[in-house]
Amino acid sequence: MPLDSETQGMIDNLLSSNRVVLFMKGTPQQPQCGFSAKTTAALTMLIPDFFSVNVLEHPQLREGIKVHSNWPTIPQLYINGELIGGNDIVQDMLNNGELADALGVEKPAATQPTITISDDGIAALKNAVASQPDGVLHLQVNASWTHQLSLDASRDGDIHVHVGGIDIHMDPWTAARADGLNMILEEDLTGTRFIFDNPNAPPAVKPMTVQDLKARLDAGGDVVLIDVRSDEERSAGSIPGSRPWNDETRIFVESLPKDVEIISCCQAGGRSQALADALRQRGHTDLYNVTGGIAAWNEAFGAS
Repeated sequence: MPLDSETQGMIDNLLSSNRVVLFMKGTPQQPQCGFSAKTTAALTMLIPDFFSVNVLEHPQLREGIKVHSNWPTIPQLYINGELIGGNDIVQDMLNNGELADALGVEKPAATQPTITISDDGIAALKNAVASQPDGVLHLQVNASWTHQLSLDASRDGDIHVHVGGIDIHMDPWTAARADGLNMILEEDLTGTRFIFDNPNAPPAVKPMTVQDLKARLDAGGDVVLIDVRSDEERSAGSIPGSRPWNDETRIFVESLPKDVEIISCCQAGGRSQALADALRQRGHTDLYNVTGGIAAWNEAFGAS
């Protein structure tokens, strides 16, 4: 059955406007099926973000994309407007390196990382492994520098690291990101968790007071200051020299070297922190978020 023009137009627009599109059940943060979760994990291993469509919220697109692609199942991955396939194909391409080629990501050189684990962390991991004798311990560090430990079956091509009597299995991408990693077991009122101190991860976003920001602006020179508020909010007043967060600014930021200082602001600091975190995941290393945002600026210096 042919697609109606409205649905076809929506699909064409999504594929032409976004280089990588995943039609999935749920969201990358909360997948609603195992296949969508595995496909998301494969993508985030290589790239920090991509555009996703939750077909559970869009029945029109759920059925329409199947007709468009002549592919009967979800998830479906598209790169540069071309159908790659579903989860099985994505996993095969991840393992043989073709997914990295399709995404334009450089493959990591084979490396044997050095990892350290606190003594109590070693003991906890030994207990976990002993409780599931059919599984092996896996470490994953994805392109967003999220660290995850799991017990699962051994996989071909994994790199093995022996630490304190424990074998840690990891894919080559993780191995390249994990050299020098220190894993520390931390206990608080909610239980225990590992803290991953990774020297390879981009530096954390730093806070900047409005007083420090004004001093930077008064000193002159190039300052990349991004205001993530809407045009309507900005029309009521903004910090002089700030840029709106729009397509033009996105392209400008993508053209900058990764070590250029970028300052983000919003009304109170929450939305700008989210933008700064997203830029950090994309490899930017000198990021600041204005504490208190425009509200703090207006209180200190008056509305602009």
